Amino acid sequence: MVMPSREIGKIVSVDSLRVVIELSPDLKGVYKSGYYDLYQIAKINSYVVIPVAEDKVIAIITRVRINDETGLEANMGEVLLPKPGRYIVATMVGTITGEKQEYIQGIYSYPILNNPVWHIMDDDLKVIFDYKNDIDNKPVDFKNDYYLPIGTSPVFGDFTVKINPDKLFCKHAAVLGNTGCGKSCTVSTILQSLLTNKYKVSEDKEGYIKNAHFIVFDTNGEYKRAFDFSDGETNERINTFTIDNEGIRIPYWFMNYEDFDFLFKPSPGTQAPILRRAIELAKSDNEAELKNTVPQCVIKSLEKIKNLCLGGPGKEDEELREIIYENYDYIIKHDGLNNVFPFAKDKYIKKNPYIKNNEFERNYYNNARCHYMNEEVKNELFEGLEKKLNQIYDEINSVKIIQEQNVDIPKWFSYSQMIDKYMKSAISEQNGSDRRLNEYLSTLKLRLRAFFNDERFSVPFMLRDEAKSNLLSEFIQYMFGILEAKEQHTEGEGGDKEFQHTENENIFAEYKFKKCKDKCNGEQKFVNIYTSGKNNQITVIDMSLLPHEVLENIIGLIGRLILEFLSRFDRAGIKRGSAPIVIVLEEAQNYIPERDKDADRISISKKVFERIAREGRKFGLSLLISSQRPSELSKTVLSQCNTFIVHRLQNPDDQKYIRQIVSSANEDILNQLPVLPQQHAIIMGEAVRSPIQVRLRDALPKPNSENPSYVETWIADSDGDILTKKDVDKVISVWLGDQESTGLNSS
Repeated sequence: MVMPSREIGKIVSVDSLRVVIELSPDLKGVYKSGYYDLYQIAKINSYVVIPVAEDKVIAIITRVRINDETGLEANMGEVLLPKPGRYIVATMVGTITGEKQEYIQGIYSYPILNNPVWHIMDDDLKVIFDYKNDIDNKPVDFKNDYYLPIGTSPVFGDFTVKINPDKLFCKHAAVLGNTGCGKSCTVSTILQSLLTNKYKVSEDKEGYIKNAHFIVFDTNGEYKRAFDFSDGETNERINTFTIDNEGIRIPYWFMNYEDFDFLFKPSPGTQAPILRRAIELAKSDNEAELKNTVPQCVIKSLEKIKNLCLGGPGKEDEELREIIYENYDYIIKHDGLNNVFPFAKDKYIKKNPYIKNNEFERNYYNNARCHYMNEEVKNELFEGLEKKLNQIYDEINSVKIIQEQNVDIPKWFSYSQMIDKYMKSAISEQNGSDRRLNEYLSTLKLRLRAFFNDERFSVPFMLRDEAKSNLLSEFIQYMFGILEAKEQHTEGEGGDKEFQHTENENIFAEYKFKKCKDKCNGEQKFVNIYTSGKNNQITVIDMSLLPHEVLENIIGLIGRLILEFLSRFDRAGIKRGSAPIVIVLEEAQNYIPERDKDADRISISKKVFERIAREGRKFGLSLLISSQRPSELSKTVLSQCNTFIVHRLQNPDDQKYIRQIVSSANEDILNQLPVLPQQHAIIMGEAVRSPIQVRLRDALPKPNSENPSYVETWIADSDGDILTKKDVDKVISVWLGDQESTGLNSS
């Protein structure tokens, strides 16, 4: 039996991206009858096949039109009847290779004029949609197969749209679209599908993902519900952990200097260098090192003391007292300095440096002043001083200078002493009037102290925490979801084990234990599971109640700490990229903007995530970005994304912006953006076989992002008001910082 021809027309125009196809005149409708079925031949988002030698070029239909070729034959003087021509415009997107019958994105062999065009068939669709694993039941090739279903094709309803998760996450991805079009559901669907899907790893082994880790920066408080599964086994395996504003604690000393600079906005000329130096000095102040070492700032002060002692009369008395007062701790703890300045032993000087008639005053006035009158006494009195100072300088210069700390190292220092003590030391190192410098620094000190006294800022940054224990390891474990929250087991009556919780060693473990216990309603079996250090595959950081002023600092700081931790794997003898992690950035335009709010300062979180976008891949750190205003989002970050899931976009600026950052081959497909229905999106990039419109799966459970029901709520029967005085009081209590509601005093 002769098989029906697949030909539906011929190419009448071709360029590097598109073809124009004239449909055959004998096709009267929009279907062509085949041996097995009826085939659509002219539907938007459907495919056509263009045979080129042994290959098949696949093109997606973006336009269908009819041209009337009515004309006047000039030499005959007669009008011809209309000759309608039906045309298809299609964008070439990929190639099915001849021998292996594999689908690849891109075109390497172009058709020519009059090239025949075929309708698409199921065999071609199975190659395009990567159905070979479903048919052959073979193990998944995780690097090359497209195997994770996330939705269905609106045109080919029998086919699911699949992505390759490695290609989605490895090179960053973006979910874009207007508010209410389904972005948060899309993010939830992708993560839910990934973590609930069962994978055929080998011929005799299947399994679920159990070592993934996603950190979701949730600025609207939507995602906690999305990963609270009704199935207990799924809940236990995925083990989602949500951190709300009570658990967002980042010790201030985790910040590097850029973080401090962005948060406190010191003026670049005077305030910034002194703040930087003060932090450096504060981090260098270590009790164990001070016994026999002296930092550079004290060396300069010693030189001032020597010069003042050997100089002439004047206001040097007050300046000398102040220098000794500022460096008192070093003087009394260093053996050499203690011998040079025995009067500094008197702690009365430290408390009352300007009160006369103390031991220092008596020493100075009874001995030092006399050198102005008698050169012989002067030489005798200060020869020993100069000799001893020179001896100390030699000692210091050889081995005993403190290696001052890199200002960016996350090492504990006293925040209050940095303001009250080390800013003075930093000022004393500068050339110029100390009084004038103090005046310049007054506004900066006010800001520093205001943050210390404002619980909105001092609590999340733990500014009042004076504990010197290194919390950095616990914090990284906290973010990676592997922190163990300990508890004590005791023997009860009859030998039964009783569980008695004792306070954990740090705030992170204590908070995790409390949240997990609440989550499990105190049922001990599950408390043990969730607090044992078992991997939380999803960590949701609910930032909806954080002060807007510190949002960028906190998000940027967490991102930077994770990147710097992963980038040090090699030096620690751990294989680089062996613990891949994905950061999900919800409403990303708020903290990685293209245009900075302050023209003089680049957003600190923007700096961090632009760096992650450029460098994160090699360390196993990727971004999944969600935004409703792509035109306001950093171009650097978006340009590094290799997969785009684009929902409805109606703003012309946003549409234009998307066209600028994606391949020109997808431009025709993007014309559909203003009319995409909810839950539909166009997916393009490396994570999919071919650019395609998809109807995404329902997110189950859904994130907390539904539209409010206005009229239904207003008209519903109710025994009382929807909002009562009691409800208002509850909200105000949380707003004003009720301890039980916000945990503001947990630091």
